[in-house]
Amino acid sequence: MKIPSMKVITLNANGIRAAASKGFFDWMREQDPDLVCIQETKAQVHQLQDRMFFPEGYHCWYHDALKPGYSGTAIYSRHQADRVNHGLGWDVMDHEGRWLQADFGKLSVVSLYLQSGSSSEERQEVKFQAMDYLLPRLRELAADGREYIICGDWNIAHQKIDLKNWRGNQQQSGFLPQERAWLDEVFGTAGWVDVFRRLDQREEQYTWWSNRGQAWANNTGWRIDYHVATPGVAGTARSASIYKDQRFSDHAPLIMEYRYKLPGRKIPKGAKSR
Repeated sequence: MKIPSMKVITLNANGIRAAASKGFFDWMREQDPDLVCIQETKAQVHQLQDRMFFPEGYHCWYHDALKPGYSGTAIYSRHQADRVNHGLGWDVMDHEGRWLQADFGKLSVVSLYLQSGSSSEERQEVKFQAMDYLLPRLRELAADGREYIICGDWNIAHQKIDLKNWRGNQQQSGFLPQERAWLDEVFGTAGWVDVFRRLDQREEQYTWWSNRGQAWANNTGWRIDYHVATPGVAGTARSASIYKDQRFSDHAPLIMEYRYKLPGRKIPKGAKSR
């Protein structure tokens, strides 16, 4: 009997149009994933007139930020969703298009783009607000009887192993003690699983590199992109990889395969869907 397989990719595109120009959609077609979660689309859907932004064989949903050229998330899926939620019902997240959720049977897949606090103290405070808002919501979701995979850029490196220069970054946004303690709670009492680390405990497994200096060449990176899942579906994960042969963004695609069967029929590969 064939074991069901579900391939899920997440990528902070740092501009979906820029990633497209670097060959992302050609690569995606070769990967043939079941689901793709995108963060930082930096576009509004009316600006995406080219068919490449609605790849054949996929249902496509975008959650745009109100501010043009900023933030935004997307999900591409081979299966039609039962429901799609564009946001959480909280303006701080929703006005910037930071949470897009698609429900398939008993599984929900989320594209999440958590705020970065690196640009200013004000934005760091917004990030802390979002963390305070999300933690009780995450507890509720973990206990509601559904399975969840929250893919995306969480903008926090959890442990020392998750960034190259941890000693020099302990007072930098993305590795602050409060942020790391928050993830301790997410992966502890809140009931969620860091799926990549469940499968791969190696050092120097990064998903983001600064464009400054020689960060990419020297692999001076951070692991800030995650699949964060409820224990049931997390337990079906069978492989994890970070794709670095091509660069579509300052982030790398994070690819996970699960022993999980999505309900319903797949959209035919050649079919057009918008």
